[in-house]
Amino acid sequence: MLKALINIFFPKVCLTCQLQLIDNEKHLCVSCRHKLPLTNYHLNKDDFISKLFYGRAKIERGTALLRFEKKGITQQLIHQLKYREQEQVGTFLGTWLGEELSNCGDYSTIDIVIPVPLHKKKLRSRGYNQVTKFGMEIATALNAKYIEDALIKVTNTKSQVTKNRFSRWTGKNDSFALSKSKEITGKHILLVDDILTTGATLEACMQELNNAENIKISIATMAIA
Repeated sequence: MLKALINIFFPKVCLTCQLQLIDNEKHLCVSCRHKLPLTNYHLNKDDFISKLFYGRAKIERGTALLRFEKKGITQQLIHQLKYREQEQVGTFLGTWLGEELSNCGDYSTIDIVIPVPLHKKKLRSRGYNQVTKFGMEIATALNAKYIEDALIKVTNTKSQVTKNRFSRWTGKNDSFALSKSKEITGKHILLVDDILTTGATLEACMQELNNAENIKISIATMAIA
């Protein structure tokens, strides 16, 4: 009864279509959830992401849960996460992808999950790293260790939301520093981020991580453009 009363005065709504959720629906209504454009890279053993980084960085495996298109449902969902303080989106997507990866043998050897970091100024402004809960849920599902501060972002770059693909690539100036080299030595690392576009940011992170000895790197993102 208490739950019913709370729902009357503070109804929970779908994060994308804003319609009121019914019993057993969380974060998204059934209709919007079925509209999510899944890639199924990890389920189909598709190596598209590995090919994307060919000649740039060596990765063991790579996947993204959703496809990202401008004005699409994935963009709406991630917008809620990054700019509307809806951190439960990261939990939702991380739980979903983590469960699927836990059933994929290719990801069974992951030792550590590391998020792409935010610069301290942007972190202070936003109040949270949008990738944190996503990465934590995946780490839990894979029985891996989650290390939030293994990488530190040195430069404070402008938001890339308004940039086109070419501008994002030519304007690459992300700089990262490795803060916990000993903890990741000899480990298989899963590097996580929200959206994979050109791969420039992830490539910069991997270059820094490779300063540690004898490591392997895989990638998982919420979405791929």
